[in-house]
Amino acid sequence: MFYAFRDTIYELAKMDKRIILISADQDVGLSHMQSEMPNQFFMEGISEANAIGMASGLAADGFRPFILNHASFLTRRCYEQIVLDACLQERPIRLVGMGSGLATAHLGPTHTIIEDIAITRAIPGMTVIAPCDAVEMKKLMPHILKWPKPVYLRLARYGKPIVTRDEGEVEIGKAVVLYKGESSKKNVLLISTGAMTLSAIKAVEELKEAGIECTVLHFHTIKPLDKNAIIELAQKAKLIVTLEDHTIIGGLGSACLEVLMDNIHSKNLPQVYRMGLPDKFIHQYGTQESLMEEFGLQPLQIANRIMKLMKK
Repeated sequence: MFYAFRDTIYELAKMDKRIILISADQDVGLSHMQSEMPNQFFMEGISEANAIGMASGLAADGFRPFILNHASFLTRRCYEQIVLDACLQERPIRLVGMGSGLATAHLGPTHTIIEDIAITRAIPGMTVIAPCDAVEMKKLMPHILKWPKPVYLRLARYGKPIVTRDEGEVEIGKAVVLYKGESSKKNVLLISTGAMTLSAIKAVEELKEAGIECTVLHFHTIKPLDKNAIIELAQKAKLIVTLEDHTIIGGLGSACLEVLMDNIHSKNLPQVYRMGLPDKFIHQYGTQESLMEEFGLQPLQIANRIMKLMKK
């Protein structure tokens, strides 16, 4: 997904001189942009807090700055600057976090970021976006460029196979139904975001063989959340399951619960079960795949947990 971002920002920058890419020690395949557009590419080294202030100033002058770095450092290290220099000032900067969730687990707990959705969506005025694959990321980029508010773009490492449909447009703040059960009876509503949407689609295939119909509702935008989509589909579901490669505290599952509790009477609310990462630091090293297995987030594991819930 990073390579898709790299290529897309390069093409957009050639057409729009307002775009400025600020890289915090990440130049993977970007040297050509630096040589061709020296006034639109800046390497700031490991100084994320300073980069936020720099981007805020550029945004105040009408530019559209994108800051690229590991998600762990881009959200934690400069949180105060994001709040005060970007969001409080309503500056349209774009934070591009690489290796979100378990994507860079091979680098250990310093690079494993599992609370970035929670801390960014808690900031007033911040928009939080987590595409499920490279195609969706490319479709969202022109909308992100035009969006008037600060944006946190959460990039997962893996995004294959592609699950985004070629037809149709995307819209910030609008959820996408990627799969709809054939039965008219109440079924399972799987709500997913980012890298977990592929796992949701694969889990549906397992559940269908077991006779359990599912609908998959994908949120590429976690804030602002598409409340209407959740409310409408929740009332047609027997069980709601949220999926995310993020701690279950403060992420997509928490956001969905807030909407459901505020808008549906408890007696009409189906059972809600959140699947995500536990509230603890992840000390294990490994791949994204191996750690998803460790925490029960592989498609077959998801399907088995849902089957047990349905039996209850």
